[in-house]
Amino acid sequence: MNFEYLNPVDETLLAHAKMQPNQTLGQLIEIYTTQNGFPDLANKKIALIGVQESRASVGNYGTGSNLDEIRKELYKLYSGNWPVHVADIGTIKQGSSVEDTYFALQSLISYLVKNQIIPIILGGSQDLTYPNYRAYDVLEQTVNMVSVDNKFNVGAIEDELTSESFLSKIVMNKPNNLFNFSNIGFQTYFNSQDEIDLLDSLFFDTYRLGEVTNSIQLVEPLMRDADIVSIDLSAIRSADAPANNNATPNGFSGSEICAISRYAGISDKVSSFGIYEYNAKFDVKNRTAQLIAQMIWYFIEGVNYRAKDYPFGLKDNYQKYIVPIDDQVLNFHKSNKSGRWWMEISLNENNKFKRHALIPCTYQDYISATNQEIPDRWIKTLKKLE
Repeated sequence: MNFEYLNPVDETLLAHAKMQPNQTLGQLIEIYTTQNGFPDLANKKIALIGVQESRASVGNYGTGSNLDEIRKELYKLYSGNWPVHVADIGTIKQGSSVEDTYFALQSLISYLVKNQIIPIILGGSQDLTYPNYRAYDVLEQTVNMVSVDNKFNVGAIEDELTSESFLSKIVMNKPNNLFNFSNIGFQTYFNSQDEIDLLDSLFFDTYRLGEVTNSIQLVEPLMRDADIVSIDLSAIRSADAPANNNATPNGFSGSEICAISRYAGISDKVSSFGIYEYNAKFDVKNRTAQLIAQMIWYFIEGVNYRAKDYPFGLKDNYQKYIVPIDDQVLNFHKSNKSGRWWMEISLNENNKFKRHALIPCTYQDYISATNQEIPDRWIKTLKKLE
């Protein structure tokens, strides 16, 4: 892999990192600088990447600039009781065209994912989710995506690719690798009824802000089934994350978005994680940079506490529950290691959707099934397989 697209972290930031106390991330993360050279990725789990691209941003031009403010705050944080196999591999500066930036990001993510290194992408506008998605083409498998956002960003297929139209390109452009899309935290008044109906007709999962804030645990099974996680800072209330010209009064709190980031980290499947629409010129006392740094911290912690308990291993590692419902039989699996639940859809071995045969769920889904109510996510997944 040629890393020529990446620019090293500024030497003054390296000096800042080395001034931090022992056991802080600034002392423990391997940082790409002119002085140190490019990090050895052989034993790394996570790679931090900045992307300075805002030309396709809608309403938040300038996003992705001064990402070093996030790095400064991240380097100050103490690591948890876990190993830090993290590298900061610098920043992709905007290319001659937006497509050049997309190509650089897509190539880099493809390399990292193939080598089982999780990229944390710091944007830049959320249209960067599209090259993030396209990076999975090399894996030749269908993928699931979760977007944490107050909007769906569907757009029309004939629209230019922007931060508010990338979903239509993901759904419609070939190769069609998307199996499921989930939106967490949408606010109804920012989305047309046509868009809401469209996502429902595609059997995608959508959760309003109020649903999630009333029960943050709803996020866990969604993240457990995701390959790609894309977070728009617009999903966070402006009081907690002002560094975004599209910020609004309602949204997730700082503690809620950190919990969501940790759920993404502990998912055994999540293999790329992006935070978008940071615009330093709107920040107040580095409040947003601090919050993003803490989101990254929680994601890293989550990765280090992954249970690796996907129940296709030894039968002794999980319990199976069989629930007859009318003419259906639902099989549930509970991990002895983590207590997490899955429900099963029977597919033959040659089915290209075999990796989606086990659907993460909750104990409540099992209870609903015992009360003769088929869980909604089971029905939606079956519809997508037909």
